Amino acid sequence: MQSLTCNLLELKFAPDEAGASTMSFSGYGAVFGNVDAGGDLIEPGAFSKFLADVKAGSQSWPAMLSQHGGWQMSAEDMTPIGVWTDLAEDGHGLKVEGQLADTPRGREMYTLMKMSPRPAIDGMSIGYIAKEWEPRTNADEPRRRLKRIDLIEISPVTRPMNGKARVSSVKGDFTERDFERLLTRDAGLSRSEAQIVINQGFKSLIAMRDAGSSELADLFEAVKRRDAAIPR
Repeated sequence: MQSLTCNLLELKFAPDEAGASTMSFSGYGAVFGNVDAGGDLIEPGAFSKFLADVKAGSQSWPAMLSQHGGWQMSAEDMTPIGVWTDLAEDGHGLKVEGQLADTPRGREMYTLMKMSPRPAIDGMSIGYIAKEWEPRTNADEPRRRLKRIDLIEISPVTRPMNGKARVSSVKGDFTERDFERLLTRDAGLSRSEAQIVINQGFKSLIAMRDAGSSELADLFEAVKRRDAAIPR
């Protein structure tokens, strides 16, 4: 089994439709046309047969491990931290969606992936078996052009090899503390002003302002001034 590692691109956080945490995320496990640190290039369509077989039930879904299962020396190393819920090829590469397990290691990975000001885990990687490839014919070509790949596992990892395939979205709880941080950091409110917004709710604030609350009128004017001062 070989591996190809890719960076995160962007992390976003939102509750699901029911407002519950799903600890789910999506992105790209691999991209096409990019030479990785090992010298390989994945061609479009390389995953198509494997994905068709997975959806037909003749191939097993790849596991979701942490750091490729480490040294693969213990049961914990090889215990999945979640499941992949969708795999597909598009014009960019291998698009993946997954959900982390509500276990200590799953929650730990989720926490690391959503850290601020940057994620502590900032890569994804595929473990695969190359089924078909073309070797290079001269020194300035990729070492191999991979034409057909079977996936064994896909892992969140710390250190990437391929810098172009990335996680694009992470879903989870958006807490009151997150909202307060957003209001104070991005909207420029004080903590006391942020707590008014949180405690009263936006629609209630509008109604109270329109009903003649001078405190809220002053608050809205302060927000407008701060927003106008932000460079566009």
